[in-house]
Amino acid sequence: MGEEIISETFSGLPAFTSAEMRALEQLAEERYGLSSERLMENAGQAAAREIENWNGLSREKTIAFACGRGLNGGDGLVIARILQQKKLKVSVFICPPKKDSAYPALVLTQMEKAASAGVSITSFTESQDFARALKDSQLVIDALLGTGSSGKPTGCVHFMIQEIARGKKPVIAIDIPSGLNPDTGYHSGAFVTATETLSLGLPKRGLLYPHAQKNVGTLKVLDIGYPPALVQAVVAMRDSKSGPKK
Repeated sequence: MGEEIISETFSGLPAFTSAEMRALEQLAEERYGLSSERLMENAGQAAAREIENWNGLSREKTIAFACGRGLNGGDGLVIARILQQKKLKVSVFICPPKKDSAYPALVLTQMEKAASAGVSITSFTESQDFARALKDSQLVIDALLGTGSSGKPTGCVHFMIQEIARGKKPVIAIDIPSGLNPDTGYHSGAFVTATETLSLGLPKRGLLYPHAQKNVGTLKVLDIGYPPALVQAVVAMRDSKSGPKK
């Protein structure tokens, strides 16, 4: 039998699974007109405020971003753009698309916006370049994998996770530490150990297990604009499926 979850709530908010987050995001657009792009912008604004106020942050040193090719990477690009506009030094490394595929449209949009704002964006092709950037940085932002990921990280993501571990710099994870299962808090061998995790909108269930704490670090949940009635609607759907409590 596995470990018990520490609590079903965090900061007064219900902990959600990845499937419940997908249902929430679908209802957010259908009922409230909150598009993925709008939520991504909200997430970026909220996370950028936290990072700007990070204890010991220097405007003279670089913040290194490790971005995946999916929507978590898009979140990272928004954060980098906002911090660049606030005159902080940022450097983004992003995984290239998989062979015979392309970045999601929303990620391409955020890449264009970030580049227009003057953000340095480098496609990850050589781990040495990323390692040098980490060595010169004061802080690393982990935006590689979000709640839609599963299984052991491979390829570019795996290499970047390894370099982050070797770099031994403070890490702020966006939504979840990459490599951790958002529902169970376990990992499959390649994972980020975060100094701080900024969970977007709601706490993710996997982050609240005792065995996940050493990888999660300090957990904060950021308000990204989900109406309380929307959250309660998904909780009600969950409760109706699980049946009455004994």
